[in-house]
Amino acid sequence: MKRFAILLLLALPPLAARAQVAPAYQARADQLMTLLVSDGAEKDFFSDLFLTAVPVEQWRALTADLRRQYGRPLSLGSVRQNGPTAGQVEIRYERATVGFTLVVAPQPPGRVIGLQIVGARQADDNMIKIINDIDALPGQTAFAIARLTGSGPQWIASRDPDRQMATGSSFKLYILAELARAVEAGDRRWSDVIPLSHKSFSGRLLAYPANAPMTLHSLATAMIAESDNSAADTLLLALGRDKVDAILPRTGHAKTDAALPLLTTAEAFALKMPANATLRQSYAGGAPDERRALLRDNAARLDAKAVDIGSVAETPAHIDSLEWFASPKDEVALLDWLRQHGGDALPIMAVNPGIAPADAARWRYLGYKGGSEPGVMAMNFLTQARDGTWYAVTGSWNNPAARLDEPRFVALMTRALNLLAETSR
Repeated sequence: MKRFAILLLLALPPLAARAQVAPAYQARADQLMTLLVSDGAEKDFFSDLFLTAVPVEQWRALTADLRRQYGRPLSLGSVRQNGPTAGQVEIRYERATVGFTLVVAPQPPGRVIGLQIVGARQADDNMIKIINDIDALPGQTAFAIARLTGSGPQWIASRDPDRQMATGSSFKLYILAELARAVEAGDRRWSDVIPLSHKSFSGRLLAYPANAPMTLHSLATAMIAESDNSAADTLLLALGRDKVDAILPRTGHAKTDAALPLLTTAEAFALKMPANATLRQSYAGGAPDERRALLRDNAARLDAKAVDIGSVAETPAHIDSLEWFASPKDEVALLDWLRQHGGDALPIMAVNPGIAPADAARWRYLGYKGGSEPGVMAMNFLTQARDGTWYAVTGSWNNPAARLDEPRFVALMTRALNLLAETSR
């Protein structure tokens, strides 16, 4: 799917606030259909605020692009409201159904102040096409879908599911799993308070005072929903690296020698710094216990202060040797373990669904954690269909030679989820 400009100008209210479609909202949905068929009446439809951000010519270029990709718009599909001013609209084209978020001004005449394309379901789509499209991406990819049952995962579709991939911040799911295990065992409580002791680059908590008191639940939510690195590093070291490392074989990781020890984000990116090239080579060539000793002996050199984030922000840096590694089968096993033992970790995973609200709404439950950095992207979903069936959907894309087209990968994974949701009804 081609990249589109983001047109959303207003945050949407939560899906739980869904209401019946009001006549005024329905009228704007009908008018959207008309505008997608042919140019004209944009100034009556859009607010001045919207047209300042997205001029008429830009809007017309986007609608022409949609017609080139998917053919003529044929009819208005489903219209759903999340609240008085916001909701989702589907338009059926000749070759796909395209979803939009639509936000109208609360005051008359209710012109549109926010509009975003949130995905397209191709009319003739199938899982083989999706997997082939993922496989065609430059670099290496791996993908798997499994139905989660009491007797273990039942594989629905996969491509190279045993391939160990760099997965970026997906490793934070292992920290969450160890926290859930400790709570289930009675060793910890979600309400326990610890200091924010290991701040790392990026994330909201980086601006918090050092050693700010935080509950384990608050740290876990920031770590998963916002991928906050300070929360992840604090939790990893507070829970104990040895215990978090032990959760990998417990949850079914097949090749722990390549994955352990789990690095903090500060350690990982400090090791990528040019000044630490010798340490990096020793770490990459060592066994797990030798790596643990290296981290221990060089702790002062491997903290966040050693990281020049600009030097690793634009191009892939050592992603094939210094990363967090897991295969799709490993990720499915981890998601299945969390399904059975996660407890309050499951609502945390559902705070940020990783895909557009209209697509997430197809599921009774959708939990997500992904990871991305230059050359690395992974998306991991734990889902429950409307009929109660549980699934794990996971995919990874690595390219050590170039940055990735992240919206393209999101679109491919969204297609897989939407197709699975339709076949699970």
